[in-house]
Amino acid sequence: MPHVPNAGWLRRRIDDIRRNHGLEHATVSVLLARRGPQRIAGRAAADGFYILGRVDDATLRSCAEEALARMQRGEANLAVSPLCGTNIAVTGAVTAAATMASLARRPRDGVRDRFGSAFTAATLGVVLAQPLGHLVQAHLTTRADLAGFELVSVRTLLPGVRKVVTRHAA
Repeated sequence: MPHVPNAGWLRRRIDDIRRNHGLEHATVSVLLARRGPQRIAGRAAADGFYILGRVDDATLRSCAEEALARMQRGEANLAVSPLCGTNIAVTGAVTAAATMASLARRPRDGVRDRFGSAFTAATLGVVLAQPLGHLVQAHLTTRADLAGFELVSVRTLLPGVRKVVTRHAA
């Protein structure tokens, strides 16, 4: 295996993004449980996560603190969300692959027959992608182990854009 300079630094950075992604999901889950359905989006970073939507700093901080405490007590399920963009990406990839495979399998069939096969393959792809998206989140895009993580601050960057800053506790 080739030597990659600073591979340890890169691995830590990716793990921090994954942990913050899980904490972002947990925070949004707590927020939605408290305030009901609303338009909200998040984006993880190595030093925290961004929340886009109508929520004040104090409410966001309270939700993030609750989410962090619950995850540190073992509620790992909060890291995986049915609302995550990972699910959309996985669904797109699986559906596209299934559709392409069905079209390649019978290239000489007429358009009507190929459309039926492609539609069936795409539908099956959507169904199969649901549990796969959950697995991809759980094992690749999020981490639930937040031991030693702490909340530093919540900052308003622009109207409707806030950043929750995290770090490893000293």
